[in-house]
Amino acid sequence: MRPNWELKNCCNHEQVVFLVTVSVCTVVIFALWRTVLLRPFKLVTVFLHEASHAIACKLTCGHVEGIQVHADEGGTTQTRGGVYWLILPAGYLGSSFWGMVLILASTNLLTARIAAGCFVVALLVVLLVAKNWTLRGLCIGFVVFLGVIWVLQETTKVRILRYTILFIGVMNSLFSVYDIYDDLISRRVNSSDAEKFAEVCPCPCNGMGWGIIWGLISFLFLCGAVYLGIVILS
Repeated sequence: MRPNWELKNCCNHEQVVFLVTVSVCTVVIFALWRTVLLRPFKLVTVFLHEASHAIACKLTCGHVEGIQVHADEGGTTQTRGGVYWLILPAGYLGSSFWGMVLILASTNLLTARIAAGCFVVALLVVLLVAKNWTLRGLCIGFVVFLGVIWVLQETTKVRILRYTILFIGVMNSLFSVYDIYDDLISRRVNSSDAEKFAEVCPCPCNGMGWGIIWGLISFLFLCGAVYLGIVILS
């Protein structure tokens, strides 16, 4: 069957549920933005940011010496070797990309199960290289959290695995865009990835410029995830 790229005869029941759920997740996230309830999910975004740095390092034949996620929603990844100008943007853009992947995975129960399983495996792998207890606690906590959600999905009438994956995806996408704005555009942290990238990239663009570019790309990932989700559910 040819994909319904033009979204003809939109929207069916599944598409409406998807759009409403994304909207509800967005409202809930903004309403609880500065509360402790969202802290674990923000730290997950930081985790995916740092994990994306590590993945880019490994893909470019570098070595990952350690990963840290801090309680103040910061993080660091110690790397050696690899292609530096690919490793630097991989954090912000990678976390946005994984947010898009999770949103799309939530459109089907099978892909939601696969996403949850892969997420658990990634958490367990990072647990082995974690350098501080905030990250270790985050990995263990989310492994347990996703395990409980999975058990409820498979053994009870509480069918929330897809919605949990969708919420994590939306949270990750929104926080990635906010993090880029806060770190790279409004405050312009001198030691940020964008400032470092501006130093090694021959393009005539400063850190703020790269922050704006990365922010637009991250926002396009979010918009693309919603659009592709509607197409998949056509």
